[in-house]
Amino acid sequence: MNWEAPPGEWFSPSRDAGSFPKADTIRVASVPASHVYVRHLATPTGTDAVVRLADPIPQDGRKVPGGWWPPVMLDPAWIRDNHRLFDLFHIHFGFDAIAPRVMEDIVHELRTHDVPLVYTVHDLRNPHQPDPEPHRELLNVLIPAADSLITLTPGAAAAVSTGWDRACTVLPHPHVVELDNFDLVRPPAADFTVGVHVKSLRPNMDPFPVLDTLCATIATLPGAQLVVNVHNEIFDPDNHWYAPLSASRLLDYARRPDVDVVVHRYFSDDELWKYLTTLSVSVLPYRFGTHSGWLEACFDLGTAVIAPSCGFYSEQQDCKVYGFDEHHFDAESLDRSVRELYSEVPKRLSVAMRTSQRRMLASAHREIYEKALA
Repeated sequence: MNWEAPPGEWFSPSRDAGSFPKADTIRVASVPASHVYVRHLATPTGTDAVVRLADPIPQDGRKVPGGWWPPVMLDPAWIRDNHRLFDLFHIHFGFDAIAPRVMEDIVHELRTHDVPLVYTVHDLRNPHQPDPEPHRELLNVLIPAADSLITLTPGAAAAVSTGWDRACTVLPHPHVVELDNFDLVRPPAADFTVGVHVKSLRPNMDPFPVLDTLCATIATLPGAQLVVNVHNEIFDPDNHWYAPLSASRLLDYARRPDVDVVVHRYFSDDELWKYLTTLSVSVLPYRFGTHSGWLEACFDLGTAVIAPSCGFYSEQQDCKVYGFDEHHFDAESLDRSVRELYSEVPKRLSVAMRTSQRRMLASAHREIYEKALA
């Protein structure tokens, strides 16, 4: 079997994870283990004989959405002291603040103890960093060193092939919403609500040209409404994300009769799912990035997505695309996308489809781990 598919070619496992033969358990130090993406790589019933170590808790107990922070496993000393507890090391997220020399030391410790390294290339460009170079320096360590590479889309695989001459196995993003929540009821189809969630205005977001265009479009569509959600952090002078000028500018949109601006703390998962079900369309206001878990959650719940042309969002799911990156913004394509969705019924992925996909992902990861260990 071709373990590392050429750019643009999707991986097909040779067996279904629901019918695994008896096999030795593979112990994986997965960074991080508690992130929803990583949790949903296992079968719902745990039949893939892969055990992912729980995330060690940092001394300060600090958490961020998706796991403990910073990941304790991303420490050469931790690997040196604990390498007997796992068979394989799999990096996903969490290395934003690590220096390239520390990543080199992590790779050295893994090689010293003969532990294979698997890396899933989620981000070719870090959405939290305005300067692409720090992330690129880390990729220059991780991608050449990994025994096996995974990514989520053919476009990202092609970029890795071009940039580092390495092949990636292409595996789709699993569901984000828990399967038990796939039956959440959506509002009447007659309501057309477009949402832009600007969160805490992380560096890859530029919502203002998007919102200006959406306001103009919504005003011409009978019964349509625009909802802008923003975290209360940007209004707090003591917070890292404090942005008073942008905060004031966002509040100004509420002066329009068909626009609602909602300021709130971070949503819990349940609050977020309920919010997404109230949207007909979610517009991603990103100037740069690669892939998106938010996009997957929308498709889990039947919310259409309009994604920017940067990154590879449209390869993840069949969504509308408008022109937006660090160099240009195409208002006409955004306006057109909204008008097309105004009269369309959004797609909603089924529990059966996501469950089958999850079994496939578990099988694919098990095979990749076996190959790396061999």
